[in-house]
Amino acid sequence: MHVKEAEIVMSAVDPKQYPDTGFAEIALAGRSNVGKSSFINKLINRKALARTSSKPGKTQTLNFYLINNSFYFVDVPGYGYAKVSKTERAKWGQMLETYFTQRDTLRHVFLIVDFRHEPTEDDIQMKDFIEYYNLPYSVIATKCDKIPRGKWNQHFYRIKKALNLPSDESLIMFSKETGEGFEKAWTLIEGILAEYDEAAQD
Repeated sequence: MHVKEAEIVMSAVDPKQYPDTGFAEIALAGRSNVGKSSFINKLINRKALARTSSKPGKTQTLNFYLINNSFYFVDVPGYGYAKVSKTERAKWGQMLETYFTQRDTLRHVFLIVDFRHEPTEDDIQMKDFIEYYNLPYSVIATKCDKIPRGKWNQHFYRIKKALNLPSDESLIMFSKETGEGFEKAWTLIEGILAEYDEAAQD
């Protein structure tokens, strides 16, 4: 897909603030500082549209990015950052649960993990949460350029086993530096959008 237009259109904390365009939405969930914003920026070929921060836990809203005036990436608050208070974590958890369980236009979730490390308990809990609510999802393992290519298979299957993924296709290795996984991610996204458009026409 050639991205001609991309903009952040709103930051929301409850359903009254969600967009009402009816466009498909693809949510990005992951630990703070795992590279969700960098993933978005790489896909849309923008340096800094999605907000990156040196302070993990800073994103406290659902950030809706409108792409080509046809669908949204939704960056959700990161989890697993110890310095965020229990009260804040509980508030974010409620916000995520509301969005994931009530949003009809949410078509897919990208669970973003760090390719260099085995998934954390928080990653596993998020995956279980997504599955519990029967949401389609894929796992994106960022920063694969940081690992020697000869060790990719080892890391790939370690992540797949830890998350108990059903197939190799459920996991995409990605690098903002080299573009690894760029085409695979877009092929997946285009398929998601095509299914949504087809369902809307029925």
